[in-house]
Amino acid sequence: MASLGSIVRKIRSKNAGPFWLTIDIFCEDKTNFIHVCEGLQNTRIADLFNIEESMIQRFEMSQLNVIKISMPRPKIQGTAADTDMHGASFAVLLEEMEMPTTTP
Repeated sequence: MASLGSIVRKIRSKNAGPFWLTIDIFCEDKTNFIHVCEGLQNTRIADLFNIEESMIQRFEMSQLNVIKISMPRPKIQGTAADTDMHGASFAVLLEEMEMPTTTP
């Protein structure tokens, strides 16, 4: 097993407005993209971020070898309860997620 962050080129997260986050996973190449798409299930993402799986919007862009995941922010951006105004820290959680190193 390896962390997702160690097997892809880059993972970044950012705001997609005050109510949503977007996480982009940039894969090295087509083989890596297919491996990550197959190994990264929405159920694991939902568990990680403590949201319902139905709230996840996932876009697999094979032409770019990129997976885009959008989900509601846990706190509305800019409120007193918001601890990450830019949404940048959410990528770290995915970077640390354990993934199989070979295609299942």
